[in-house]
Amino acid sequence: MSSLRIRYQTIEFDDVDIHVRTLRDNQQYCDDDGIAEKLGISSATWPLFGIVWDSGLVLSHFVFDFNVDGKRILEVGCGIGLASLLLNYRLADVTATDYHPEAESFLLENIKLNNGKNIPFIRTGWEDKESTLGKFDLIIGSDLLYERSHVKLLSDFINQHAKTVCEVVIVDPGRGNHAQFSKKMVKLGYSHTQSKPDTANYLMKPFRGRILRYKRL
Repeated sequence: MSSLRIRYQTIEFDDVDIHVRTLRDNQQYCDDDGIAEKLGISSATWPLFGIVWDSGLVLSHFVFDFNVDGKRILEVGCGIGLASLLLNYRLADVTATDYHPEAESFLLENIKLNNGKNIPFIRTGWEDKESTLGKFDLIIGSDLLYERSHVKLLSDFINQHAKTVCEVVIVDPGRGNHAQFSKKMVKLGYSHTQSKPDTANYLMKPFRGRILRYKRL
C-alpha cells in the first residue's frame, strides 16, 4: 500500500480528540493483489471506505453522548471507523464491520493512534448468511443506502443481527432510498423517527440529510 497517499487528522468532540489516518482524498487507489476486484469493488468505489465523510461526522457526534451503557454495539459499513473509535474511547462494547478488504488495516492503525483497546472487526457482506457477529442492542451506520437494492440487503442484515429489543441509528445524506428503507424496517417490526442534527457547525457546508432511528421493543 506504499503508493497510497494518506493524511492524518484530529477530530474534536468537545474536549475529546480522535486521531485518524485516512486516505488523502477519494482519488487514491491500490488493488495490486486484485482482492477488491474479486469482491466486486470497482476502482471508482475503492477509496470510499478511507475518507471521513460528513455523514460519518454526524453519526459520531450523535453517539458522542448517546447512552451506550451495557449495550453491545455494531457499526455497519464502518469505513474508516470514526464512530467506532469514538465509542471505543468511551469504553463501549463496539464491533465494526465493512466489506472493503482494507478497512480492518486502517482501523487497526487508528486504534494505535488513539491508544485504544482492540475493536473486534469482521469483514462481511450484507448478503452473507453465515456470520460470527452475533446479536446487538444498538446498530449504527452512515451513508449506506447507495443503491435501491441496498434497502432489502441492509434491512435484512440489520434484522439478522438485532436482538429482540434493539435500536438502530442510520445517518443518511439524502440519497433517495431512505424512505423505502424505513418502510421495510417498519414491516420488520421497528418503529421509526427521523430528525436533523441538533447542530452541524462542525461541517463545512449545510447537512441536507437525516438521522434515521428505529426501535424494536
